[in-house]
Amino acid sequence: MSEERRWARMVDRRAVNRGDVRREALLAALDELLREQSLGEVNVAEISRRAGVTRSAFYFYFENKPMAALALMSDLYEASSEATDWLVKAEGEPAERIRRVVTALFDSVDRAPHTYRALLEASAASERVRELYQEGRAEFAEMVADMIRTERAAGRAIDGPDASALARVLLDVNDHAVERHATGAGPDREDHIDALTHLWTLSLYGSNR
Repeated sequence: MSEERRWARMVDRRAVNRGDVRREALLAALDELLREQSLGEVNVAEISRRAGVTRSAFYFYFENKPMAALALMSDLYEASSEATDWLVKAEGEPAERIRRVVTALFDSVDRAPHTYRALLEASAASERVRELYQEGRAEFAEMVADMIRTERAAGRAIDGPDASALARVLLDVNDHAVERHATGAGPDREDHIDALTHLWTLSLYGSNR
């Protein structure tokens, strides 16, 4: 199953069929509106009108606006999954590999910052969105933790805190950095990437190599 379909199965009320025209129209309409308004300002009636479907069709697929906003994040989820795969393969020089991963995350947000900002709103508004987001994040964290254990056992990574705890904290730092970037706060993009690469490399390998 593709990452996109896997994500959709997590957030949709119904089984997702490839090429479902009404669902895609609803998400396209929501994406369009989020370029103009915040998630709180968008209303379901306008989403449905722009999609050319009834209001009841929206609720056929999505429990509420926050869940629909989460469905829009399939591209970011896929990018995060791909970036995690690059990281855990542990191929090449550590700093180069980590920079590639961090850059990919920033790229995914830069492609659609309005949807990431909507996710932040959705997470604040919906406990279910927070739960689903954390489920996906916990999966990534355990993959990173397994990589840390493997690298330590091979003598490439330094000893340090519990691997699972370290992975979660480093992902927390990533989340905070990406959030600040999406909202226009914090350092410039390249400085942010430099700092995150430095932090990850030192934390895992003990040097900025």
